[in-house]
Amino acid sequence: MQAITRRDFLRTLALGAGALALPAGLAGCQADGTATLPPTQAQAASWQTAAASAAPSRTPQPSPEAETSSPSTATSAPAPHLAVARNGEPQEMVRRAIAALGGIAQFVPQNSTVIIKPNICTGYHSYEYAATTNPWVVAALVSLCLEAGARKVQVMDHPFGGPPAQAYVTSGIAEQVHSAGGEMVEMARFKFLSTPIPAGRSLRQAEIYDEILTADVLINVPIAKHHSLARLTLGMKNLMGVIQDRSAIHQDLGQRLADLSSLVRPALTVVDAVRMLMANGPTGGSLDDVVQANTVIASADIVAADSLAATLFGLQPEDLSYVRAGVEMGLGRSDLAALRIEEIDLGG
Repeated sequence: MQAITRRDFLRTLALGAGALALPAGLAGCQADGTATLPPTQAQAASWQTAAASAAPSRTPQPSPEAETSSPSTATSAPAPHLAVARNGEPQEMVRRAIAALGGIAQFVPQNSTVIIKPNICTGYHSYEYAATTNPWVVAALVSLCLEAGARKVQVMDHPFGGPPAQAYVTSGIAEQVHSAGGEMVEMARFKFLSTPIPAGRSLRQAEIYDEILTADVLINVPIAKHHSLARLTLGMKNLMGVIQDRSAIHQDLGQRLADLSSLVRPALTVVDAVRMLMANGPTGGSLDDVVQANTVIASADIVAADSLAATLFGLQPEDLSYVRAGVEMGLGRSDLAALRIEEIDLGG
């Protein structure tokens, strides 16, 4: 039997299900609820300290197959669920984290089409303000995908603050993507198609960008930042940029983010915590709210990636409603103590 591709699977899943209409509302990824109070500078400093020791190093255990092999046979440890690289240049942290997961070829087949989805929500702050994904993190992923033999690597987002072209340039992402050989794509309005979400419990339908679902590989690259309604913007929250009308997701936010994540399934999530926005997100605007954490988290499990990233802010996975909902729906794991986590310190 011929193996089903990600594209065919998602198409079959979407076309074979019924749907409910997505309620209309105001567009934009900014929060429309009661804002949480920003932390004090003392709290931010304590979070920075917590980021350095968020996840303990774990020694991978031999696989069951290795345990039953003969003593003369070399054992092969299973790949970690999560890889965390710290204290290096952004590109090197990305490369080392993905290498620890088994390498980019585990996620990007030769001759595949790849879409990389960073967070480029506004066109009025450069990357230093930590409202948008670090340009060099994105460029490293573009380079890795092309090195793996990808036929085409496109980078895109659906900004709410300013025209896409302006946001792409101001963020610094366009320059680095072009230098790495990738293509910046503005998400055309007519390509957002009404799509059923079969597993959705609260969000049953949304206008989703068609090429996000039809690409061979989707890589999700959020920046780790504060959000006044969701508490944090991480991997699952970053997927809001693939839908046209985002206001309805703010109702029953945690469940609806999990619903969206049940259909839009990245092969890889890479959390950019090089610079973290600790308060006044999602747009920020003050360097006083930014902490230099020099951390990159990578995982095939979007829930696990978000769970570990939450600890960089002094939170636990269960503090995020979308993580709780994602676990309940079987989308991933948040039990960090039971996961294999490989720590890579490039500062030594």
